[in-house]
Amino acid sequence: MRKVLCILVLVFSCNTDKDKTNYDFETHFEKSDGTETATYYQTIEFYNALAEKYPKIKIDSIGETDSGKPLHLVTLNPDKEFNFKSIRKDKRIIMINNGIHPGESDGIDATMMLFRDLLNGKVKLPKHTVLTTIPIYNVGGSLNRNSTTRTNQNGPKDYGFRGNARNYDLNRDFIKCDTKNTRTFTKIFHLVLPDVFIDNHVSNGADYQYTLTHLFTQHNKLGGDLADYIHNKMMPKLEQKLADKTWDITPYVNVFNQVPEKGFSQFMDSPRYSTGYTTLFNTLGMMVETHMLKPYKQRVEGTYELMKSMIEITEDDGEDISRIRKNMITKLYESKTYNIDWVIDTSKTSTLNFKGFEGEMISSTITEAKRLKYDKAKPFTKEVSYQNYFKPSIEVDIPKAYIIPKGWHNVISLLELNNVIIQPLEEDSIVNVESYKIEDYKTRQAYEGHYKHYNTTITAIKIPVSFQKGDFIIYTKQPSIRYIIETLEPQAPDSFFNWNFFDTILQQKEGFSPYVWEDLAEELLNTDKALKLKFETKKQTDKAFRDNWYSQLDWLHKQSKYYEKAHLQYPVYRVL
Repeated sequence: MRKVLCILVLVFSCNTDKDKTNYDFETHFEKSDGTETATYYQTIEFYNALAEKYPKIKIDSIGETDSGKPLHLVTLNPDKEFNFKSIRKDKRIIMINNGIHPGESDGIDATMMLFRDLLNGKVKLPKHTVLTTIPIYNVGGSLNRNSTTRTNQNGPKDYGFRGNARNYDLNRDFIKCDTKNTRTFTKIFHLVLPDVFIDNHVSNGADYQYTLTHLFTQHNKLGGDLADYIHNKMMPKLEQKLADKTWDITPYVNVFNQVPEKGFSQFMDSPRYSTGYTTLFNTLGMMVETHMLKPYKQRVEGTYELMKSMIEITEDDGEDISRIRKNMITKLYESKTYNIDWVIDTSKTSTLNFKGFEGEMISSTITEAKRLKYDKAKPFTKEVSYQNYFKPSIEVDIPKAYIIPKGWHNVISLLELNNVIIQPLEEDSIVNVESYKIEDYKTRQAYEGHYKHYNTTITAIKIPVSFQKGDFIIYTKQPSIRYIIETLEPQAPDSFFNWNFFDTILQQKEGFSPYVWEDLAEELLNTDKALKLKFETKKQTDKAFRDNWYSQLDWLHKQSKYYEKAHLQYPVYRVL
């Protein structure tokens, strides 16, 4: 009996090894003739099988996601070296992110085929470029499969959902880090520190002939030689390479419910978005945006060819990419000012030879209002105005450092997560700083778990401030300089202030009882003639103020020594 059991174990073991060796590397997408996308489990199984067969590829489980499952990082290096510190010495790294919106699954299937074809020799392996991918970033959304929520999409048959396991849109979470997904992504990003970042998406704001559109990070915002390279070299090279393969591509069509031929602007990828975030670390970023009305098979094949082309460009221009990224850090260290917000520069435009479909506004049979209708029987090629130049709208002087009291541990933890070097003060200190008061701000409706602020304005004064031992100083002259400035300057669009991390300063904690304050206010006016003149002038010129007794008392309270200093006091201080 024991002998029979041993034989059975041996047979089973041999069969298992044979199954692993002979794993069918045809993807689920290919088996379905381009009509279906791989599930989360099929995708991870595929990369595990690749890693088992080919020593040039490695798959790691890193950190948690809100779904309870880990994020995976797949690395393909012909040299079989998987230590990123060693890799960075003489190679460039491309990082491909897939499934941030799992209903936009093109990149998931395309990357599986691309990695396989690089390993089996169908596609030439680059010598000086290492490839990494997060196979599916939004794991919870990928597991939540359906066939209806992508209302306009032409395939695949079923797919994941846009929201993650807690219904967050992960492509709005890169600064605030509300999700475990994003915190793990941040760890992976700073482990890999890619030179080039590709995030694969699908969208439809209008109808046109293109299957592929690209969304490179905005070049003016990127700045310096990086801006010149991405705008004048990388982007045109990609467009030409795809044209040579008979794949038309155009910049992302940033319109909604209007015809593109009226012109459109480049999308400004602020740091809440993936490429806006990666730009903070001088990574050359781009989103692929395929057109969801095109057949799924065609979209996946186009994404595949685009990524192949980006690998070729990175391989050819690798030394230049390394040099300009390194030089950008030096340039930032030498800069006196930094631009934290941007607007379209209407004085400059580009002209696209755009391939679209005729569209017109017709009467809706449902609402009886006008609705947009495209006629695919009427394709056209027209010159279209494209606004892809931006100019700074807010500029700040770069401080030597910022100081944050240790009580703001939520902000401090995010700085540390992003490899920001922070140092505790060794003793109680009085430091001459620039101090901000929040002058005004607007707030939006509920947005990704927050009530986000915008149009924030400040007033600044230079004063000595007492800090405690253990409060943190963050010097700006470090590789994370962009991240530091764009999160800690409250007027920046995606600052920690605008994402509600400091909302407790917006609520006044102490007030007054009118029947008590009336007497003290009268005494104040009698002893401060300048204040009394200012008060009387305001009553004369401001009717709403004059007609509101409480507003008058509150205004006087805010001018007095009794008004709390913490109200609207931004608790991050600038050392000049």
